Amino acid sequence: MKCKFYAIGLIFIIFLSSFSIQVLSDTKNQNFLSNSNQNNNYEISSIHNQSLEGYTLFGPEYGKQIYLMKNDGTLINRWESNNIQGLGIELLKNGNLVRSCSTYPNPIFPFGGFTGRLEMFNWNGSLIWEFDYSDSNVCLHHDIEVLPNGNILLIAWELITSDEVLSAGKNPEKFPWTYLASEHIIEIKPDDTYGGEIVWEWHLWDHLIQDYDSSKNNYGIVSEHPELVDINFEIDETVLNPDNFHINSIDYNEKLDQILLSVRNYNEIWIIDHSTTTSQSMSHEGGISGKGGDILYRWGNPETYDKGTSEDRELYFQHDANWIDEGMPGEGNILIFNNGPHRPQGTYSSIDEINPPLENEYQYYFSESGRFGPFDLVWTYTAEEKTDFYSNHISSAQRISNGNTLICEGDDGYFFEVSSNKETVWEYQNQYPLFNPLKDVFKIKRYTLGYEGIGEFQTENPLPPDRPTGETNIKTGQEYTFSTVTTDPDDGNIIYWFDWGDGTNSGWIGPFNSGRMGVSSHMWNEPGTYEITVIAQNMKGLLSGLSEPLNITVEGLQVFLLGKVDSRTVKENEISLFSDKLVYLSVTPFDFEIFNYGVRVIIDKEYKGILNDHLVFGKFVLRYLN
Repeated sequence: MKCKFYAIGLIFIIFLSSFSIQVLSDTKNQNFLSNSNQNNNYEISSIHNQSLEGYTLFGPEYGKQIYLMKNDGTLINRWESNNIQGLGIELLKNGNLVRSCSTYPNPIFPFGGFTGRLEMFNWNGSLIWEFDYSDSNVCLHHDIEVLPNGNILLIAWELITSDEVLSAGKNPEKFPWTYLASEHIIEIKPDDTYGGEIVWEWHLWDHLIQDYDSSKNNYGIVSEHPELVDINFEIDETVLNPDNFHINSIDYNEKLDQILLSVRNYNEIWIIDHSTTTSQSMSHEGGISGKGGDILYRWGNPETYDKGTSEDRELYFQHDANWIDEGMPGEGNILIFNNGPHRPQGTYSSIDEINPPLENEYQYYFSESGRFGPFDLVWTYTAEEKTDFYSNHISSAQRISNGNTLICEGDDGYFFEVSSNKETVWEYQNQYPLFNPLKDVFKIKRYTLGYEGIGEFQTENPLPPDRPTGETNIKTGQEYTFSTVTTDPDDGNIIYWFDWGDGTNSGWIGPFNSGRMGVSSHMWNEPGTYEITVIAQNMKGLLSGLSEPLNITVEGLQVFLLGKVDSRTVKENEISLFSDKLVYLSVTPFDFEIFNYGVRVIIDKEYKGILNDHLVFGKFVLRYLN
């Protein structure tokens, strides 16, 4: 043992000789991050008598989970996927959940809202069906719409080559890309467990017009053909990719047999005929409307068909255009989340309700100006201070049966319900996923208490976790591991929250299988006695009671340090320093290390030795080292 310490001393001397020591009068100040976890306070909903009791379905954009929640914030179900991007969601009447997702980012279509896969889970959370539609030519994105017959409408990009784009009369000066991502809609009939048959299609590329190149078949006067899409319309200059149109929502009207699309980059909503065959949808004739796959109605930006200017624009990067359901106040009207970027009146969002001008049961009429109406809104919602309500992207709005409107301010994951006179009667700040700081939500849906798709849900809470196990006599500056276990009455997964007794916690960790050990580690920086306690939560959001405490004693760790000081900060009772060359020795427990890279050290202010702006050498009580 004596030889070992002689060797250590020799190493100290050699290491010391490598430094060129200078004494300077000024002190470098540098702040260092602590190892403490911040408390994970979570918000609950506030309830008012005028809100519609029911269940709200939502999925965080970058989470792998979909949640169904009561108005008081209690989760009644949670579906776990292996994939993020749960954008389009629907709870079916049989209790199954349909959800879009992404298994990988498609390099050809790396644009906002990409998905590529559809999943279906039963009420108990088992994956029962999948459909993939993503390759080098196509990719699903954004929203979904489940039809009354069980088929599903999906939005997808399709690759259009540079040659095809120019052959369609695109002005080369307005096309800096090597390809263009156009849009198409597919209707699939799901198979039993995987895949589905495409039973209907509509392709935007079949309905183009342009007034740039008279040699092309689609050359014409744009203002005389509002049923067609001007391929040379100049979209917002902030769109810096080939995603030229960016359809971000889809809805279906069974009575009209029509499809409603939100076309973000054109700042419009479109309606097309679904009663056509696929071959008719490629043409300008056929279907109940007699117009094939041409646009039956468009609203929001008449500049796109040369019947207005930017001053006539109504929509600004909108999302979630949807018909108000039959039986709801305003049924048949269209509700739109008007996001509002670049709005001339200011940057704010609004919920806009319009009554589209139906000439007969299936067709829409123009105003005398040649523009589609209406020119006035049926109803609109903005915040009293308009800029207080704003979501740059995503988001949704739904008219519910009591006449209120359920709104998702997607950027912030803030849900609220407003009455027809714009009073907020319910609100909820999303806290999920618990382990992810990104809480933004694409859209939400409210289901009534009597909705037949609601299955049985758990009401029993998990048992309190066992008293944590681990070392009880420990040292400062060292990381120690502790464990606990509990069970869930429904044998569901469990997450744990360790409170370390020093004002910090682990945050929610997991999930772990019911009855399997939950493990977390922590380092204490102050000597003293502490109580470690644990609480558990199941996937339905039900909390356990608190565990019995584990009492621990933390003593200061005596260490020897020798090294170069690059910077240091002196606080009330501790010193933080940073070194890129440091020798570290702990006798009890024995530990010896040489750090030839950056290392951060926090020590007690009281010490024996030398510590200045250039050198640390002596005996110290260690609080933190990393």
